Parts: sequence; structure tokens; C-alpha cells
Amino acid sequence: MRTCQAIGSALAMFAVVVCVACSNSPGRPAQDSAVVPPDQIVNFSVLYGQNCAGCHGPNGEGGATIALADPVFLTIADDAVIRQTITNGVSGTPMPAFAQSAGGMLTDKQIDVIVRGIRSWAKPDTLSNANPPPYASQVAGDPGRGAAAYAIYCSSCHGPDGQGGRKASSIVDGSYLALVSDQDLRTNVIVGRPELGAPDWRSDVAGHPMSAKEVSDVVAWLAALRPKVPPRPYANLSPKHAERGLP
Repeated sequence: MRTCQAIGSALAMFAVVVCVACSNSPGRPAQDSAVVPPDQIVNFSVLYGQNCAGCHGPNGEGGATIALADPVFLTIADDAVIRQTITNGVSGTPMPAFAQSAGGMLTDKQIDVIVRGIRSWAKPDTLSNANPPPYASQVAGDPGRGAAAYAIYCSSCHGPDGQGGRKASSIVDGSYLALVSDQDLRTNVIVGRPELGAPDWRSDVAGHPMSAKEVSDVVAWLAALRPKVPPRPYANLSPKHAERGLP
């Protein structure tokens, strides 16, 4: 009997040792390594990195388009504006719709996380002594007046005809205008692109900030130059070379 008990105890001990060894065996997933389904990710850094950083830059510092962490942008764009843009995208531009309800991949909860995260970059006192133009205008601008306003506020950098100057590139290029909405243009005029050295609406002319009307007029002038049919890349190339992107 004692021999049987001893054998049983030895087997039990062996089983414990085997289980411990298996639990620490190479390649065995850790307890915290479970894969989280994409629609259950609620970490802002992960969501922003996967969905926004490619265009707006790491930490919202700007890239192919505006810096979402720009304090001027966050002052004029409220939560509703940011949520609407993320949810439905901007038609006719590279900004896609991210909400599942609009064909995207993100849930409403995930979009709320992104909105709160972007808003956390705001600096409340940024424009405490300024009166910025509204994010959106309810009154259409005038292209004729816009050309005159452009000459005053923008030509020193972008050139007299908008085709580029000493400090900045063309803003009348057909491909560029075909990729941006009127609201994109308005936001850029108001907020600037500080990461590229472009000032906001207060600093184009020292001591003379642009008025809301002048912003609308410049946007109208640029919009009037937008081609009805976007330019075709490699339009003058042979079909074979155009397909390969070669000259």
C-alpha cells in the first residue's frame, strides 16, 4: 500500500513539473498576449497611429496634411467638426470615411476615443486675445476680391500668380486643387502650416490679420481656379511608359 502511495505521489509531482515546464516552453503565448479584435481597440495611441498618423503625422504634428495638434486648429474646430470629419470623411479628397456606418472600420466608441485624444492636445489660452475667423463660412466669398486679398497676404510667399515663390510652392496647381476641398483651403488659410513655415491668418502681414471676409474671398479665388477635370499624370507619355511611370 505504501509503495502504491509513493508511486502515486511521484506521478503527481511529475505531472506538476511537466505542466510548469510546458507553461514556460519557448513559443508558448503569454497570458497577456491574446489578440484584441480590431473593433475592440480603445487605446488612443494605437487608433491614431493606425488611422491618422500616416497623413497628419506622429502625435498630430503634421505631414501630408494639417497638424491636428495645432492649437489654432483645435480652437476653431470643435468636437462636432472633428467627429463629423472622421466619421464621414471629406468627399473628393484623400480623407476617407472611418465610421463603420459609412463603410469604414471604426466603431462609434473608437471614433469618440480619437476625438477625445485629439482634443487633449488643445491649449485653451492659445487665442485668448484674438478673434479668429470661423471654421466654416455661411457666406460665399468673391473671387475678384479674393485675387486682391491674395496679392496682399499670400503673394510674398507663393508668388504673384500663386505658382510658387521664394518661400513656398504653388497653390494654384491643378492636381493640388483637385485634391483639396474648399474647407481644406479655408482651414489652411486660417491655421497656416506652421510645421512648413506657413503662418496663420494673423501673421501674413504684420499687425494686420486677415478678416473672415478676406479669408472667404481668397478661398473663393482658389476654388475658381480648380479644374473641372483633374489633370492626368503622365498625360504626354506613351501608354506603355505611362503604365510603368516612366518618362
